[in-house]
Amino acid sequence: MELLKKLFGFDAKKTTVRTEIMAGITTFLAMAYILAVNPNILSDTGMDKGALFTTTALIAGIATIFMGLYAKLPFALAPGMGLNAFFAYSICSVMGYSWQFALTAVFLEGIIFILLTITNLREKIVDVIPETLKNAISVGIGLYIAFIGLQSCGIIVNNDMTLVSLGTLSTPAPLLAIVGIIFTSLLLVKKVQGALLWGILVTTIVGIPMGVTHMTGVLSVPPSIEPIAMKFEWGKIFTPDMFVVVFTLLFVDLFDTIGTLIGVSAKAGMVKNGKIPRLKQAFLVDAVATTTGAMMGTSTVTTFVESAAGVNEGGCSGLTAFVTGVCFLLSLFFAPFFLAIPASATAPALILVGLMMMSSVVNVKFNDYSEAIPAFVCIVFMPLSYSISDGIVMGHLCYVLINLLSGNYKKVTMGMYILSAFFVLKFFL
Repeated sequence: MELLKKLFGFDAKKTTVRTEIMAGITTFLAMAYILAVNPNILSDTGMDKGALFTTTALIAGIATIFMGLYAKLPFALAPGMGLNAFFAYSICSVMGYSWQFALTAVFLEGIIFILLTITNLREKIVDVIPETLKNAISVGIGLYIAFIGLQSCGIIVNNDMTLVSLGTLSTPAPLLAIVGIIFTSLLLVKKVQGALLWGILVTTIVGIPMGVTHMTGVLSVPPSIEPIAMKFEWGKIFTPDMFVVVFTLLFVDLFDTIGTLIGVSAKAGMVKNGKIPRLKQAFLVDAVATTTGAMMGTSTVTTFVESAAGVNEGGCSGLTAFVTGVCFLLSLFFAPFFLAIPASATAPALILVGLMMMSSVVNVKFNDYSEAIPAFVCIVFMPLSYSISDGIVMGHLCYVLINLLSGNYKKVTMGMYILSAFFVLKFFL
């Protein structure tokens, strides 16, 4: 146990090895979809899809193991959703730049993040965020995760008239998800250890006769990353477009990561007096992972909000992250098996984790509108804008404006003014 404590910050009074292993596997299964989704999105730029799969699994495994050993926190990392779409569809499709240009922007972003972390600027930004928003962030992320789960399995679908609507629940995918939600809920009610993990596995098996789970094999040899590794384009790094691209990547990654770390840490009970332990180390892992990921040939790597699935299984040390990272590395050779797990099997876990993260709402001071309104704005903007960072931005600006205009200017610190100016600048770029 002393070795585990030294390596991962393992505390036998708070957790067990079995709990940490189950939590790590649960986190992996909840975010294993990135192994299929990231290559699908980035390959639209002309990048080699097989190489993208290998890079995605490698960087997720290495970065998450690094998080467990260095930061000793139960958080997993991988190429971020939203950031990969910005890479493929904004930088490459809309702006017309090559994927090599986009990788160069990601690499520069990572270098800047390393510098910001070493100078403690990222930690100072976390300290600037008001306490009420820190509570709201966890709730907003809960709704955001639940929405992702409902959307991924087809329970909630696109509607051109109303933006979203209820899907056809009699079709196999949403029906399987509903079965999974009910089964996993019963396990939670009965306090079964590893409820989320068992829910994912059983739902996957049930999906076979329903035609949702498709097994095409077990073992495979990972493709080479040579076609996309170290493919940078340095000729345009001093152009206005490169500045805009790097700034946007910095902004979204910074506040997505801050939001995720605050929200999941709050749920894990790690936040003490508004502080998150080993936050600088976590930020440094995130920054180094982004830089390394660009060198290996993928979009921005960030801390995944699905880490909450493992935290809710009891994971609270770096051992959880280590197990998740090992699972990603193993997936290199068992890709057909892991990729067979359908979204309908992981959706129940995401939806129920969303419920669990709502608990912080009781800490919001709803009898004080100068606190409650910004918190509410932060909460609703996360799922409705489909962005953690946008929720933080709108909630923070609302907090500053309401308290400043209502005469509560003493509640607004200089750091909040500076951060607000940074947020406003974002809207003009």
